Amino acid sequence: QVQLVESGGGLVQAGDSLRLSCVASGRTFSSAAMAWFRQNPGKEREIVGTINWNGDSTLYADSVKGRFTISRYNAENTMYLQMANLRSEDTAVYYCAERRRRFITTLRRYYDYWGQGTQVTVSS
Repeated sequence: QVQLVESGGGLVQAGDSLRLSCVASGRTFSSAAMAWFRQNPGKEREIVGTINWNGDSTLYADSVKGRFTISRYNAENTMYLQMANLRSEDTAVYYCAERRRRFITTLRRYYDYWGQGTQVTVSS
């Protein structure tokens, strides 16, 4: 069974940077596409970005393009979300997700495993 654990969330000011980490258990990480999603109360969980199994393909939501970067280090079963120039509208619970396929998708229903989430709060 795959377990995903996010960390690195917190309270920051607008314009600050923050890096989230997602550590995966199990043997599937290095052949799995991964993604970051985020969600606020009463709203749909939305894609932030996704990365394919070897890290050479990424895709981002328009709202974060140019500010956020996803990367992964397969040797340590870890994915990162580097967030820069944070805005108040980036405030959300951030989730990492893994799918049992190598290639990326932005569709939530195709992800098989989810972490518990980490809160990011950006004060303006």
